[in-house]
Amino acid sequence: MKTRALLPALAAWAAALLAIWLPGWPFAPALWTAAVLALVAAIVLGRRGSGNPHGGWLPLVALCLSAAALVSTAAAVQAPQRQPVTLLAAAEGGRPVTLSGMVLSMPQAQSSAFGFGDATRVRFALRVESAQESRAGPISRLAVPVRAFAEPPAGTAALEIGTRVSLTARLVLNGTGEPDAFRAYGTGPLTLDATPPWYLAWAAELRAEFREAAARLPGEGSRLLPGLAIGDTSAVDEDLDQAMKTSSLSHLTAVSGANCVVVVAAIMLLGAALRLRRAARVALALLVLLAFTVLVTPEPSVLRAGLMALIVLIGLASGRPGGGVPALGLATLVLLALDPWLASSFGFALSASATAGLLLLTAPLATALGRWMPRTLALALALPLAAQLACQPVLILLTPTVSLLGVPANLLAGPAAPAATLLGLIGCLLLPWLPSLGFAVIQIAWLPAAWIAGVAHTVAGLPGARTPWLDGLLGALLLAGASALALWLLLRGSGRRRRMRTVPATLAAAALVAGVGAYGGALLGTGVVRDWSRPADWQIALCDVGQGDAVLLRDGGQTALIDTGPEPAPLGACLDSLGIDRIDLLVLTHYDLDHVGGLDALTGMVDTALVGPSSGPRDERLLAPLQQDGVPMRVAIRGQHGTLGKLEWRVLWPATDDGPLSTGNPGSVVLAVEGAGIRSLFLGDLGAESEAALQRLEPLGRVDVVKVAHHGSSDQDPALYRTLTARVGLIGVGADNGYGHPTSALLEMLEGSGTRAFRSDLHGLVLVAPRPAGGVDALRVWSARRGD
Repeated sequence: MKTRALLPALAAWAAALLAIWLPGWPFAPALWTAAVLALVAAIVLGRRGSGNPHGGWLPLVALCLSAAALVSTAAAVQAPQRQPVTLLAAAEGGRPVTLSGMVLSMPQAQSSAFGFGDATRVRFALRVESAQESRAGPISRLAVPVRAFAEPPAGTAALEIGTRVSLTARLVLNGTGEPDAFRAYGTGPLTLDATPPWYLAWAAELRAEFREAAARLPGEGSRLLPGLAIGDTSAVDEDLDQAMKTSSLSHLTAVSGANCVVVVAAIMLLGAALRLRRAARVALALLVLLAFTVLVTPEPSVLRAGLMALIVLIGLASGRPGGGVPALGLATLVLLALDPWLASSFGFALSASATAGLLLLTAPLATALGRWMPRTLALALALPLAAQLACQPVLILLTPTVSLLGVPANLLAGPAAPAATLLGLIGCLLLPWLPSLGFAVIQIAWLPAAWIAGVAHTVAGLPGARTPWLDGLLGALLLAGASALALWLLLRGSGRRRRMRTVPATLAAAALVAGVGAYGGALLGTGVVRDWSRPADWQIALCDVGQGDAVLLRDGGQTALIDTGPEPAPLGACLDSLGIDRIDLLVLTHYDLDHVGGLDALTGMVDTALVGPSSGPRDERLLAPLQQDGVPMRVAIRGQHGTLGKLEWRVLWPATDDGPLSTGNPGSVVLAVEGAGIRSLFLGDLGAESEAALQRLEPLGRVDVVKVAHHGSSDQDPALYRTLTARVGLIGVGADNGYGHPTSALLEMLEGSGTRAFRSDLHGLVLVAPRPAGGVDALRVWSARRGD
């Protein structure tokens, strides 16, 4: 069976996960011992005759154990090098350290200005090669993977892959199994020590020219094309990125293994057309593959595909071409041995899973589907179906939803991707030499890119584009079982052998169907149909975090969070369900635990924080998670302002940073936000006295959305809500709380002001989105529950 060729790689992958998640355990010696015993047993039993039943599988077991032992040994050797004692001590002590090394990824700009005058920061992967700490002195010959956040010397243009930099930073130790050993938060601007080598500088210049050319084209095709052709996704905004994910087309957003296949196939066909000898064609393909990898940057999926192509090409040159499955297994094993922490990379897992699905499932699926449809259509459906079946269990670990429209979306958009890749790459290479011709080719490549973007938005707006599923490992295993059952039903054979397998297989299938059906029934009972109608373009989200506040604002690829609720778990669940992994602006209105208790859910996610005035050391201690992450913090005072995408925000309260109404509930930060068709006001935990004082300072007008103060307590100024006449009132409140929130007096106050109340205890998650057409009914409000 072809799947046997993947077993050593799967064993190595499992061993890598165990080794990096459980450091210090003696996996390597145990696995080497088991591998030797299995090999000895295979040799001994093999000498007893070919008819021995163990002769077939014992060598395979020995090979799998050897692969696992090899990767475990690599992890054990590399682990101390990733976390030198000096850097660990600096991280634990909070002491700054000067790091020097090479940039390994394209920098991503992160604006932390927000009206404060702060400089733009960039996030990038850094391989630290030397470090200097005041207490320990300099250390060198390092190879420590770090995720750095720092101010560039002059924008991001000079900071490219291969640039050598130095920065003074505070280190934060990452969790076990993370690909990066530390996060480094720069305390000042970067220093450029050396420019990239010539070949990396060449690639950076080509990427910059291509970005500029693509930016001259209209629409979303211009933003998507650089990602399709050269792996540059910097122009892809939040709306397009979300549409690509919702429609299961995100694998097309950036260069992946499929692009390597297109490039190598094109070179081999060109070589054949030119009547080049086989060795010359292979050499040319290898050279172009290397240049392509440098141009598009060596992401995990590109490395896997490139190494796999290298193995196939070497076999072709030697006159012994191998199959795709053995090449995939060997490429995966080699990469895991070089870097065991790739096992925890979702990009690497999705790339390998998709390739395995295409190699193993496409042909049988096409044959099975061919019983009911033309073979050409069956093959076209089998390709995206095979990839989705293989990838979906991994995707569940990222976002607990299942796409019901992923296969038709890929069927429509998939054929356009190779054209955009190949034409875009040709145009990119022509730009330095023949700019007019290169731009003309890029214009042609724009057409399939625009088609893909259009398909993504259309599919993402349809009901059922995303269906919720059980999250975590249990959800992934359940979906994998359901997929296996579907495959068995579709691919099962015929005749007597099938009848002999019917009873046990049917029992297993019945158990699995019962489990999936029970879960599906529970989903339907709790409102899965409502989830189908969840607006993808929401601007305001009231999270259901119990008795507390946590409200999200989003526009133009940037996200703000106002308060965190009482505990990390419900806030983390809300962020996961909405696909939020970065908070550009965190606002902490005051320091009660029902507003700051969930801070630990935001580790490594926050770019900038705006916090209420502190009333003493106790409040300041609550900010420790942000301080440990090196997050810049500013104290909120009336008059501060900034932008979030196209939204403009202003701080209306507190008026000063001292006095009786400047801290605690009376001093809660009040934020006014306007833009993208919605005006909103967020009142923290203000009471009637502070609300009256606010109205004397600020001429408030009508708003569309108000975050009701203090969870709906009765300590409110009715005049404020009559002035606001908001259409929607959001109330963060826990079920059966002991405070009587929201009070009947407050609810009557809202009703008298024409404001409809949406409560997290009754409605769950609440999303507010603008209607595209605007007008009188300019708001769409969605809730996870009906609120009856």
